[in-house]
Amino acid sequence: MYELLERVNSPEDIKGFSIGQLRQLCGEIREYMVECCAVNPGHLGSSLGAVELIVALHYIYNTPKDKLVFDVGHQAYAHKIITGRREIFRKNRTREGISGFPRRDESPYDAFGTGHSSTSISAALGFAEAARITGSGEKAVAIIGDGALTGGLAWEGLNNAGSSKANLLVILNDNNISIDQNIGALHDYLLQITTHPVYNRVKNKIWHSLGEGKTRDWVQKRVIDTKSNLVRGSGGALFESLGFRYFGPVDGNDLEQLTATLERLNNLQGPRLLHIHTRKGCGYAPAEADPTTWHAPGRFDAATGERIKTVYPADRYQDVFGEVLEDLARQDDRIVGVTPAMASGCGMSRFGAAFPDRFFDVGIEEGHAVTFSAGLAAAGLKPFCNIYSSFSQRAYDNIIHDIALQNLPVVLCFDRAGLVGEDGATHHGCYDMAAYRSIPGVVIAAPRNELELKNLLFTGTNLTGGPLIIRYPRGMGEGVQWRKAIYKSVPLGQGEKLMEGRKVAILGIGPVVNRALAAAKRHKADYWDGPSVYDMRFVKPLDTGILEEAGKCKAIITVEDGSLKGGLFGAVCEYFAGREDAPIIKGVGIPDRYMAQDTQKNQLADCGLDEESLYELLLGMMKNL
Repeated sequence: MYELLERVNSPEDIKGFSIGQLRQLCGEIREYMVECCAVNPGHLGSSLGAVELIVALHYIYNTPKDKLVFDVGHQAYAHKIITGRREIFRKNRTREGISGFPRRDESPYDAFGTGHSSTSISAALGFAEAARITGSGEKAVAIIGDGALTGGLAWEGLNNAGSSKANLLVILNDNNISIDQNIGALHDYLLQITTHPVYNRVKNKIWHSLGEGKTRDWVQKRVIDTKSNLVRGSGGALFESLGFRYFGPVDGNDLEQLTATLERLNNLQGPRLLHIHTRKGCGYAPAEADPTTWHAPGRFDAATGERIKTVYPADRYQDVFGEVLEDLARQDDRIVGVTPAMASGCGMSRFGAAFPDRFFDVGIEEGHAVTFSAGLAAAGLKPFCNIYSSFSQRAYDNIIHDIALQNLPVVLCFDRAGLVGEDGATHHGCYDMAAYRSIPGVVIAAPRNELELKNLLFTGTNLTGGPLIIRYPRGMGEGVQWRKAIYKSVPLGQGEKLMEGRKVAILGIGPVVNRALAAAKRHKADYWDGPSVYDMRFVKPLDTGILEEAGKCKAIITVEDGSLKGGLFGAVCEYFAGREDAPIIKGVGIPDRYMAQDTQKNQLADCGLDEESLYELLLGMMKNL
């Protein structure tokens, strides 16, 4: 079925292919990618667009000696397929398969692990400088998308790399937001000149013969940079002002032009940037027609492109957030929404459609999103800033310095908290409670169901100080009716007793409280006895009344879908530390290791956070006390 692809087990196998064979290979890779992702979902659109780029890079460069660093990794599927992982790719993002992102421990061809945005340039610069120091001769290439280029870290890397002498190539894969339009025949002519070996030999000879001084500066400005001035329409002047030699734009889906360009750039030295245009979803009509949806389309019929709709038995937390925020904003014109490029994923696109003047998608800029929200709050508005929990880690300093220290009323909504499933270790929101609990003045809450989320969001509209962090998981709620419920403000730091019992007290936070409650009720039904169960609601401030009541039991079990170290378990241990009457305290949560890709259900079970595991734990403790 796949005439050439089945012959490719490493990049060495494509070195002798003709351009025609490489084109055929690209087509087969796309077909194989669609076939696999139709039944085993993944990030498809960007990977379809980057096939020619990845094939050309492995064709020209000597990988894995030469280092390819992918930004985020959404576009790296073709890279995985031709680097010895073709068959295991059928199990991409599964427990028994491979990660959906590059991982150093998965393959020597994965030079640097990725999953978060804007890291590639800094990492590739590290490889380039290491090669210069050691004299290894290894080459480094950073492949970054235009979306990731909005991240501040990318510009820090560009700024540093441009002032270095590192042998670094940055490829800007522009597949959505164009820096500017291609300038036609003049552009093509300039591209041929600027990548031609003769041009570059002459330029380098003149440059090095002039030495330092005013003459060299004058030649740089008047002669050599004439080319840059001519291509200002392509965005090149910006990168050249940072010290890069700019080339492009190039059609990144034109394999012949791309390989010729890369071959010429491979023989140049210093920091260079190649700007290419690719089409998201290239080669698969449904994905080309709707690149946003097909970024990660879920399951679909490969032949027709018809997506297989997922029927959710309960509302998703992100949808509850979006609908409630829109409703609250209709009642209060001071409410504004901020998100760093996560509007559709977090449910804020609904708010943006209803209130475009009060909605701010700032791009992949988590730190800026937080400080911008702080400015809005300082000016008297009520910002709700929605960030995926794992990405909020990048704004840790901003949360401390710009919000908490100034006691500003910002509601930080951390979607995808806890275990996220198939995206794996880079995307789990495990560390939010542990990381932010130590910040003075911060309130951290986690609703156990949809109605609790609704009421916590309402509570956030009346903040007098802040910030209030509301963290909630990816996926479905508990099926609780919430739409017609009247808004109720939740007293900060107040939990709720859900079940009366003895011997053992279970203190839980977030939706895993429901699993603990089910286990407790099952134990009581089986043995006419059971524990007390409390929904703490807040990990900071703690409900000390509940703690004192629970402390009268012989043992406490804490249950949380966050890091066991430093989270609710840590907070409860700190509270009872040094007390002679302290109960036994057992924590159940995410252990001190990185959780690999799998379904959320399996990951929760691995951590002992499913009903069956909690029942078995409770059974043993109740018998032995």
